[in-house]
Amino acid sequence: MEPRTGNLPVGRLSMNQITTYRWTMPEDVNGYQDAGIPAIGLWRQKLTDFGEERAVDLVLEAGMSVSSLSYAGGFTGSFGLSYDEAVEETREAINLGSSVGAECVVVVSGARGMHTANHSRRLFVEALKSLADHAESKNIDLAVLPMHPIYARQWTWLSTLDETLEILDLCNHPRVRLAFDAYHLGTEDDLLDRIPQIAPLTSVVRISDRREVPRSYNERQLPSDGNLPLGDILRAFNQHGYRGFCEVEIWSDEVWAGDYASMLEGCRDRFRRLTNAERASDAAGMLSGRSSA
Repeated sequence: MEPRTGNLPVGRLSMNQITTYRWTMPEDVNGYQDAGIPAIGLWRQKLTDFGEERAVDLVLEAGMSVSSLSYAGGFTGSFGLSYDEAVEETREAINLGSSVGAECVVVVSGARGMHTANHSRRLFVEALKSLADHAESKNIDLAVLPMHPIYARQWTWLSTLDETLEILDLCNHPRVRLAFDAYHLGTEDDLLDRIPQIAPLTSVVRISDRREVPRSYNERQLPSDGNLPLGDILRAFNQHGYRGFCEVEIWSDEVWAGDYASMLEGCRDRFRRLTNAERASDAAGMLSGRSSA
């Protein structure tokens, strides 16, 4: 089959609530809509703070699409939960995500801790297998997120595409899929050549930028403010059949302290420029002519 071409419309842009860290749940919904961003990536703590039922009603009444619900997992015990508690908590996240029409629940394994590598893998696979049929019944994906190794001590021992694809193969369930985050995976060897393989397995594509190897959690850059080939990545996903949302997720002390309204408008415009560029050289040129947002 020939890969599909064409530009990614702004209608497939989503904003994760962590990006507007200081805003409340209603401010997020209203602010994203004002900026012409039609989808939202839900952050569970904000839903809890506002009240889950109220938050679900707010999103549904606003008519917003939901690209993801974050986070669930921690089956190795690193989130302060036992294995059984983490499975049940993830089951509740599946129910919550389904009630608001989310495309996926983003799942992390938890840190390896004192477990062997094989035992950590076994715990993760067993948990995903035990939850996959429930996710199927709720019409929602479990999107497995690998992260840069700097996050291994707190979030997940998964850090590469190969490790993650092995987990998906072991689970062998259509609802156990990939959460692709360019910040974590954007410098993998031969990434663009591998996108035809991973695009059909991906539930959500997350975008943020970076200038160098991560040294701390909260130093992500806005799209086009770093060195990642985001335009090439997004166009490759689009050309090889990915039709989900592209979700901006920024963990940044600088962004969190800034003007959210102008930042959102800037992200919308940057996304349009990145995905409309026809060649990698176009995207590279835009990196040197950044938006003022």
